[in-house]
Amino acid sequence: MSKLVRFALVAVLAAAGFGCNQQQNAANPTAPAAAVVPATPDAAIAASIKALRDNNVAALVDNALPVPEVAKLKTDWNKDMSAEPITDEDRKEFVERMATLTAPDAETKLYTQIQPKLAEFDKQSAQQMPMMIAMGQGFAKSAIAQNKDLSDAQKKQAEDLLDATAQWAQTTKFTDPVLIKAAIAEICKTARALNLKSADEARALSYEQAMQKAGVVLAGVKAVLAVYGLNVDQALDSVKLDPVAANGDAATVKLTYTAFGKPFTTEAQMVRVDGRWYGKHAIDQWHKHEAEIASAAAKPATPAEPAPAETGK
Repeated sequence: MSKLVRFALVAVLAAAGFGCNQQQNAANPTAPAAAVVPATPDAAIAASIKALRDNNVAALVDNALPVPEVAKLKTDWNKDMSAEPITDEDRKEFVERMATLTAPDAETKLYTQIQPKLAEFDKQSAQQMPMMIAMGQGFAKSAIAQNKDLSDAQKKQAEDLLDATAQWAQTTKFTDPVLIKAAIAEICKTARALNLKSADEARALSYEQAMQKAGVVLAGVKAVLAVYGLNVDQALDSVKLDPVAANGDAATVKLTYTAFGKPFTTEAQMVRVDGRWYGKHAIDQWHKHEAEIASAAAKPATPAEPAPAETGK
């Protein structure tokens, strides 16, 4: 389950890196992406945005990473999923949680459990939330300022978006009973749509099946955010693309969009690798990852220390 959630969130980050290189099947968002390669950097970004809009995690993952990395991900999928054995405790916990979320009266029972704690949480959050948001905002701004991959203009836009997000968090009453009931309803709806009965069934999902489930989770995450006024799809629908510069295998695309009721502008740095357009940051990270793997493989194995010799009496 946690892997599916991580894949859904990675999909959002992948789209933010604008590393898509294929169009997806618009008629069926969960179908494998069609083998169509956008001819321009802005077309690649548009395809990535549409895939995210359609909750097509398979297309996002497939399109955000270079072909060899995607092939390795698919080849190693079952091995990675089985790296840690499932315990009886895991099985019990999975069944209990899914039963809690998918029961016919799950929404009512969950709210009944939460409702007595709302007043206490409200009191605590009124004192702690502003400070926590301010601290997080400060740490994030520091990270943005120190990021060498961002231009001054990109840093300014990132800070503006961060400020808008912080303002949203400070002015949203997350404990509003109406909103909580709506959020619980979306969570239960997502759990039912996953249709997973056991931890073993979840572990046995193929790569393609897991990507479909991740799309369900992504849709659920967006639905819960929308309850609290953060409409991801609306922001995606507002994106306008404007090619700024192109030089061989490098290009810059300007993006304007609306979020939190405010206009924002940013630029995506794109690179072409083997005829496909990717987000430059995604490719840089991939090269760094490959270099780390090669470096680790080149290091000689540390010989085991000999066991101490036994001494006779």
